[in-house]
Amino acid sequence: MIKKVLLSLDVEEFDIPEEYGQKVDDLTKIRVSGEGLTLILDLLEELDLTVTCFTTVYFARSQPALMDRIIGRHELASHGFIHSAFGPGDLLSSRLELERLSGRHVHGFRRPRLKAVDSREVLAAGYSYNSSENPIWLPGRYMHFFRPRLPYLSGDLVNLPVSTTPVIRYPLFWLSFKHSPLGLFKKMSGWALEADGYLNIFFHPWEFIDLNAWHLPASVKRLSGRKMLSKLSAYLVWLKERAEFTTCSAFAESFRKANRID
Repeated sequence: MIKKVLLSLDVEEFDIPEEYGQKVDDLTKIRVSGEGLTLILDLLEELDLTVTCFTTVYFARSQPALMDRIIGRHELASHGFIHSAFGPGDLLSSRLELERLSGRHVHGFRRPRLKAVDSREVLAAGYSYNSSENPIWLPGRYMHFFRPRLPYLSGDLVNLPVSTTPVIRYPLFWLSFKHSPLGLFKKMSGWALEADGYLNIFFHPWEFIDLNAWHLPASVKRLSGRKMLSKLSAYLVWLKERAEFTTCSAFAESFRKANRID
């Protein structure tokens, strides 16, 4: 079986400083994320990789040129209407507006900050998959250690949890990537890849901008900018030698077909 990598980007406004009491104006929120997205899209083109971009409507409206780059090569999915708030109607309205802006069908959803969302509501809003769960314990954020670690169906909805290792559930996402030596992160990724046959990992464009000017915890800004981009490049080259990159939508559809009960 060919192993798969589901690499995704949460394309959103740079609002993380506001979680720590630092106000950021709207233009800066878009500019920082846009600059970071440009860098990572350049890297993905260089490595000839296709990913899934969970994008907020606010960002999509603000950066039409970058949206053209996304839809020209990658999968567009919904990350809600704006990153800082989520309302009952956002599931449907964000999908419809992203489809209007892009001319593409939007299959997937990821809620900002990986907060809980009702699978029935995601399905009713017209999505075929949801990738809003990180099945780990992240102190101060969520306790999902006992949630399913592997993809599963909720009715017709495919749930794609963020990857962790078996047994100890070593987290495999942007924050642990920052704090893990690259050799260790490769080892843990390899463990999950061998055990599960796939990896579902994600990053944010703003991570690839120097964050030292912002009042952020060291845990968030420890590694950013060009150093973060260089580390990610080395990691993706390593992954590319071991697995095939695909979109979340393509993987979810294959999973649904393999697990469909007629």
